Amino acid sequence: MNQENQKKAQERVQELSTLLRKYEYEYYMLDNPSVDDFTYDTLMHELADLEQQFPELLSPQSPTQRVGGSASNAFQKVSHSVQMQSLQDVFDLEQVSSFVARCQEMFPDAAFSVEPKIDGLSVSLEYHDGRFVLGSTRGDGFTGEDVTANLRTIRTIPLVLENALPLLEVRGEVYMPREQFYALVREQEENGEQVFKNPRNAAAGSLRQKYSNITAKRKLDIFIFNLQRCDGKIFEYHDEVLNFLEKSGFHVIPGRSICHTAEEVITSIRNIGDSRQGLAYDIDGVVVKINDLEQRELMGGTSKTPKWAVAYKFPPEEKETTLRDIEVNVGRTGALTPVAVFDTITLAGTSVSRAVLHNQDFITEKNICIGDQIIVRKAGDIIPEVLKSISHSENAVPYQLPGYCPVCGAKAVRDSDESVLRCPNRACPAQMHRQFVHFASRDAMNIDGMGTAVVAALLDSKLVQSVSDLYKLTKEQLMTLEGFQEKSAENLLQAIEVSKKMPLDKVIFALGFRNIGQKAAKLLCEHFGSLEKIMTAPKEEISAIDGFGEVMAENLYTALHETSTQALLADLKAVGLSMQYEKKQVASGHFFTAKTVVLTGTLSGMKRSEAKQRIEAVGGKVSGSVSKKTDYVVAGEAAGSKLTKAQNLGISVLSESEFLEKLK
Repeated sequence: MNQENQKKAQERVQELSTLLRKYEYEYYMLDNPSVDDFTYDTLMHELADLEQQFPELLSPQSPTQRVGGSASNAFQKVSHSVQMQSLQDVFDLEQVSSFVARCQEMFPDAAFSVEPKIDGLSVSLEYHDGRFVLGSTRGDGFTGEDVTANLRTIRTIPLVLENALPLLEVRGEVYMPREQFYALVREQEENGEQVFKNPRNAAAGSLRQKYSNITAKRKLDIFIFNLQRCDGKIFEYHDEVLNFLEKSGFHVIPGRSICHTAEEVITSIRNIGDSRQGLAYDIDGVVVKINDLEQRELMGGTSKTPKWAVAYKFPPEEKETTLRDIEVNVGRTGALTPVAVFDTITLAGTSVSRAVLHNQDFITEKNICIGDQIIVRKAGDIIPEVLKSISHSENAVPYQLPGYCPVCGAKAVRDSDESVLRCPNRACPAQMHRQFVHFASRDAMNIDGMGTAVVAALLDSKLVQSVSDLYKLTKEQLMTLEGFQEKSAENLLQAIEVSKKMPLDKVIFALGFRNIGQKAAKLLCEHFGSLEKIMTAPKEEISAIDGFGEVMAENLYTALHETSTQALLADLKAVGLSMQYEKKQVASGHFFTAKTVVLTGTLSGMKRSEAKQRIEAVGGKVSGSVSKKTDYVVAGEAAGSKLTKAQNLGISVLSESEFLEKLK
């Protein structure tokens, strides 16, 4: 009887799996579902129940495995059987024409596939006998990371192929659709989380989640654009490959065309560029590659890039709009920052209505007046900037920053060595709010639960006037504030208490001295070892620290000798914050000891901040720029000008896998 039940269950599981894959294909690939959501969900629940009753029937290819689940402590390394190369970037159409000419000089009959370049994260998908068995990131091209569990959650990746081959490996680009990106950013803002800068970063961060069910909620998508290897079928042309993959159930790169002349290629590039804003996803260029696979083999490539393809990168998009107003914001150091407010325009797929104007010199140089027609672009498709004013309205008057703080009314001052106007009033409400937020931030004192709304409530209620007052708050005081209950008050007080254990460099960074960031604060503490020694040091000794300069030293020296600063530091010491710095024991004799390293590109195995910490932990130094003093450059994915400069200077370049090996 049990065997009979199991046989029936097995047959039903196979039937349900086939049906659900069919419905997924209709919904996600054809956008033409044949059943409603209720029917689909009912069948999915039935399959999940059967798999729970008969665990031996659960397959990694089951539709139920799309939702993700268990945590991964680390992503295993994957060696790519076929190198996942990057493409040579070109930035003008003449370079595209030259590429076509070079190819047709070697092969007069060469044709080209012209395809949108999806702005996402490159991955490899491997199938054995038609079943998805391995998915990995590009990494350094030779070694990536196993992200199979997370890739299974992407609905447009088939888990079982219609046209099964013994072996098939394809390459694709994982991306986050714009609407999903906007929804995610709104959610992150509401939760007080750090938001992703753009859809590409969001896709990369979502694919490398520890929990695959989080990846599933992010609703990533993928386009397949290349065949890496296969057994059981021979192809002659790239477009033949893509047509086969599309029929096999893959989400293949759309908007592609086959061109035979440079003129046709350029026309296709322009057509793709014109359609860019109407797409549901971001593209940052167009890929042009030889269509004939044998011609590709004969052309070959360098160690990094193929010679048979180039990526034309779109120039930053520019648009005209009307400048309606200029607002002046006050930063935590008192800097008055003008912000242009203009009629909303769409740039690189996002709505833009504001851009920083930096300072008065910037405004004067570009002759900006309120009411002007201005040209705005997104630098790097991320940060909006005003390029220029192209016309003035009638009776236009050149804009001048106010000579006073717009928040507290204090007379603004301008340092002789800067082009920034500042509010000198340390008690300015705008400065105080930003100072408290900075003090409590993750990179500073890391006081969990103390966001902008809580800071505003504390300041408005006069419960705090100095950051040292945070350490004197009581539960009863906090419970007088709107939104605070006994538990939330206790949680905040506990977080404040924990922050007392933060090291001295975090305390100095948290106090927000001008020009003193995390790195400078650490250098100070490494050199002097205690706050007392820092405060009694002559400014000449401070400026002599490698990484400091005269302006930084002067600003810090002046700030430390102000009566208000000395009183604040005394208060912080009295409430229990550490004023001594414990230097970490640094290993000696390591590969990176006493070496200067520059990191460039994206590392798949760790965040850049982690790589920096690990280099410093073994006695190395991480620099932001390449020079003759640089010992090694670590080149991750999409390494840019720093890699080129290192090669020109003859500096040793390490791939990510080589870097990780040296770190051991």
